[in-house]
Amino acid sequence: MAKIHLWPEVPNIIDDLIHVSTTIETTNQSKFNLWYRFPIKYQDCLTDSCDPFVIATIFLAMSQGCDLIVHGQVSPSLLDNLNEFQLAWSSWKPKIYQKINITADVEKETKKNLEQEVAISAFSGGVDSCFTALCNTKGINLENKKNLQACLMVHGFDIPIKQQEVFARAFLTSQRITASLGLELIPMATNFRQVIKLNWEDVHGVAIASCFYLLTKMYNTGIIASSYSSFDLKGYNINTLPSSYSHKNAHLAWGTNPLTDLFLSSNSLKIVDHGDGYSRLQKIEQMLDWQEFLENLRVCWQGERKDVNCGHCEKCIRTILCFRALGYGLPPCFEEDITDREILNLKLRDYHISEMENLITHIKITQPGILSSSWLKTLQKTIKRNRILDFFDKKITFQVKQFIRQFR
Repeated sequence: MAKIHLWPEVPNIIDDLIHVSTTIETTNQSKFNLWYRFPIKYQDCLTDSCDPFVIATIFLAMSQGCDLIVHGQVSPSLLDNLNEFQLAWSSWKPKIYQKINITADVEKETKKNLEQEVAISAFSGGVDSCFTALCNTKGINLENKKNLQACLMVHGFDIPIKQQEVFARAFLTSQRITASLGLELIPMATNFRQVIKLNWEDVHGVAIASCFYLLTKMYNTGIIASSYSSFDLKGYNINTLPSSYSHKNAHLAWGTNPLTDLFLSSNSLKIVDHGDGYSRLQKIEQMLDWQEFLENLRVCWQGERKDVNCGHCEKCIRTILCFRALGYGLPPCFEEDITDREILNLKLRDYHISEMENLITHIKITQPGILSSSWLKTLQKTIKRNRILDFFDKKITFQVKQFIRQFR
């Protein structure tokens, strides 16, 4: 089998930033560099292991059918878990990913520096990450609250790596949210998306986990905020893992999910999901009294400016509709309200159609008096149209699908 080699580089300091990187050598002997950088004050948090780079490149190796050869130290516990991780993804998407072997020059567990749990959570400034931060500090409806001490915001994920000033503004906005909870917000940057050129919907989970692994001397639990409610993970059963790898459960194949995220863990770092028991509407409802959230929430990634909400893209519109359904109105993080025309033209994926249907069900129970409002009637039309288009989208050929996307 062909091979991909990982050659870890010696960390170096440039302009008060510590740069950590690895050289990736592919089968045709082409080489490129995967790097991460963060403020020098976090230098003592940095791991000595190659675990972050193994996780970062696992999908790359699987997509090319190449064994992964690591010229450094890797945790045996992580290698064991990645076997299970690969079994799931190669079953869900066998035409894209295949199981590969991972070998390292040194297989040795990373030394545990912490006796008690100290958690860090990924933070984008959106609904999911805000809800996770709030729950694990204030303990809202959460029995097993983690000892969350910091959040991590990564430049190069939703904000392109070249847009440094944009990220700086977005970071300050998010910092207002985390500071209100007494949490430190750590900035990190990476060129992950520039060198791991695979479907972001598949690989964003390993991208987040790789960043956590860089800081294992300071944190031993990494929290990933769930994007979807467990109610939408039909057939998911954490107690029957092997059967969950079947094709019938391929709907689980989202980059972060409660089944395979746990297989990104090792003895030194536990990766956990949070919030999968709550819908987007339920999460927002829990945060309506949190002023910093209402003023600084950032959900938009499609607008021209990545540090503010455009108010007109699909995600902005869905978020505004959630606030309407809760009887709140327009939150201050949006400059202007949406129109019925924008609701009518809304393009929804299967999961988001269900989300809007649940929104209407909530209104029928809590605000039946507004069912005759124009925006709600328009939303019902939008849901019906998208359901019809989604049905045909799943039944017809690729060529016709292209036509439907243009029609949408």
